[in-house]
Amino acid sequence: MRLSAAVFLSLSTILCSSCREDATGISNPEVVELIFDFQNNAQSWEGDFADYPLGEEEFYALSYEFSYLPSPLDTRKGALKQSGNNHSDDLFMFIRRQIKDLDPNTDYKVSFEIEFATDVADDMVGVGGSPGEDVAIKAGATNIKPEKIVDDKNSLGYEGYIMNIDKGNQLTGGSDMIVIGDFSNDTDQNTYTLKTVIADDIPLVTTNSLGELWLAIGTDSGFEATTTIYYNNIKVTLEKN
Repeated sequence: MRLSAAVFLSLSTILCSSCREDATGISNPEVVELIFDFQNNAQSWEGDFADYPLGEEEFYALSYEFSYLPSPLDTRKGALKQSGNNHSDDLFMFIRRQIKDLDPNTDYKVSFEIEFATDVADDMVGVGGSPGEDVAIKAGATNIKPEKIVDDKNSLGYEGYIMNIDKGNQLTGGSDMIVIGDFSNDTDQNTYTLKTVIADDIPLVTTNSLGELWLAIGTDSGFEATTTIYYNNIKVTLEKN
């Protein structure tokens, strides 16, 4: 059976994303599909935090690492583990990855399918808010590196870190990242469960002059205690507009 050119490009890109650190490898396809399964490593995804005071990383118990899914899930499967204690009632935990080899200065439609593990049952009550429904899952794409910067306008009310992109605040999205779900596990049990959220209405992003863009996924919390998330599988589709 002969594959059409479009199907071949799509399949080739998926294969490259799972076997190489640099995820694209196909020259300017119309549609790029990427799958990150984290079986052996973080696949170039970086983690960081914002909306917290300067120098308080230890107090906030901030951590990001390549790990494995927790029990009772399949503990042989790799995942990105990110955790923090939200003392500021506003902690933003995020992961990011650069994508290269796209068309330069070109609009792309970006969609996400994100599978993560959470042990927070529906409708739980917590300090400052629910540990499930008041922890927003956000996703977006930009042509600059999403990173924390020192808040020089004192918008936090204290000297701390904010994002250099518009990710919104807590349960509200922004121009660069939108809310695509929450941290509750859609069950009545506080046991680790895999949950999938899908975003196909991300705002268009324009690549830079080198044909690059950045993907960003994160949790924006109104729950004033610890949130620990395991990203198990991330699928991304980039389509030229």
